[in-house]
Amino acid sequence: MVRVGLQISCTLENIEKLETNHPDYAFFLKLTCSNCGEQTNKWHDVTESERVQQDTRNSDGFNFFIKCKMCGRENSIDIVEKSNAAYTADDAGSFKTIVIFDCRGVEPVEFSPRAGWKVESSENGQKFDDVDLSEDDWVEYDQKNNNSVGIYEFASKFIKLKK
Repeated sequence: MVRVGLQISCTLENIEKLETNHPDYAFFLKLTCSNCGEQTNKWHDVTESERVQQDTRNSDGFNFFIKCKMCGRENSIDIVEKSNAAYTADDAGSFKTIVIFDCRGVEPVEFSPRAGWKVESSENGQKFDDVDLSEDDWVEYDQKNNNSVGIYEFASKFIKLKK
């Protein structure tokens, strides 16, 4: 079992907080089998509020379950409860862990942000729901504060964490 943190970095314009629509946000990941090294070429979604029952050894199920096409190994991922964190104006420009995955036999290697983000603009400004970051940039207008808000240069990476 390996714990992997998803870290993001971006530039925020007049934004106080960026966060996922937890626990219903679908993290779209590309994965690598820890046993044989086979990497998936399609995106897989992992959502904390969803459980799949595919393994008789775990009656609670997993947030995600996959059988490796190359070696046949059964692998799973769970999102660590209460590991979701917001990316704030103080974090802008640096990498911050926003969620932790508990990985068994498979590890994420690529992340696609897509839709489902929540944004809160600065100075008690407007809130935006279901923000789409699939283009790695997002721009909107804050009517309350009469200024533009934006997310730019979105980047992500995975880091292995100590237990």
